[in-house]
Amino acid sequence: MIRFVVPVLTLVWAGSVLLLGEIRWFRRPSAVERVRPHLLGRGGRPLSPALHSAGTTPWIQLLPPVAERIGDRLAAVLGVSEPIARRLRRIHAPIAPRQFRTRQVARSLSIAALVFMLTTAIHLPFFVIALTTAACALLTFLLIEQSLAARSARWQRRVFLELPIVCEQLGMLLSAGSSLGQALTRISRRSDAAIALDLAVVIGRLQQGIDETAALREWADLVQVPAIDRLLSVLALNREATDLGSLISEESRAARAEVHRELIEQLERRSQQVWIPVTVATLVPGLLFLAVPFIEAVRLFTTN
Repeated sequence: MIRFVVPVLTLVWAGSVLLLGEIRWFRRPSAVERVRPHLLGRGGRPLSPALHSAGTTPWIQLLPPVAERIGDRLAAVLGVSEPIARRLRRIHAPIAPRQFRTRQVARSLSIAALVFMLTTAIHLPFFVIALTTAACALLTFLLIEQSLAARSARWQRRVFLELPIVCEQLGMLLSAGSSLGQALTRISRRSDAAIALDLAVVIGRLQQGIDETAALREWADLVQVPAIDRLLSVLALNREATDLGSLISEESRAARAEVHRELIEQLERRSQQVWIPVTVATLVPGLLFLAVPFIEAVRLFTTN
């Protein structure tokens, strides 16, 4: 018992230290960060990477790359093909892929250590302990991965539902004489919707000197919504077509019709699901009424 509990307690202690080290309240500033304000000419700027020698690199900095590689390999084995960096960028998450994978693996290992201690305390067989620990760790990893996938799908759904309104606004602005860049800027500043946040990123790329078509193509590749691709095929005619506003209005009507058609399909599916409890409620009493004379007839036949 002791030879199993001691290593597990050590792993729990190490995992707790790593998790608490990510929180600002528990993290103690390093000596370099404490000395930085007193350096002449440096102020609050970060030190050059040359000041950190290879020999002074803490071993804890080697864990995030390993956790990221393990998380990516495990996600690929479980059938997740979309890169995590794309999903985090899609939902505008303020966290890097390496940090996300590190926290995901750390939480999975913490749950596994806790389950290992509980199963060891109740004296289960070693095979059951190992199987339960691995299953809980894998389940925790999958739950975190599924949570990120659900947030990404909800963001895509929001973009799909907001697209008809944005197309109408874009068509009116272009028909009023605004350029494509000005129209995108006004839409991005008008609300805090999903497309407005995405267009704010597109405007940032335009300010960096990227072409409008290339910036919008980056957005379409990130969002992965077919309706956005159709809109970009119309916006690609910005320098060629003179009635771009009417073309975008047509695309808006097409997007609205697609949303309406999907809504009708959902209503039809729900109306069909309503008949399931009704059918069960009518079949069960009918079967009871049929079963009573059948059982009575069988009883009379067997007695005679």
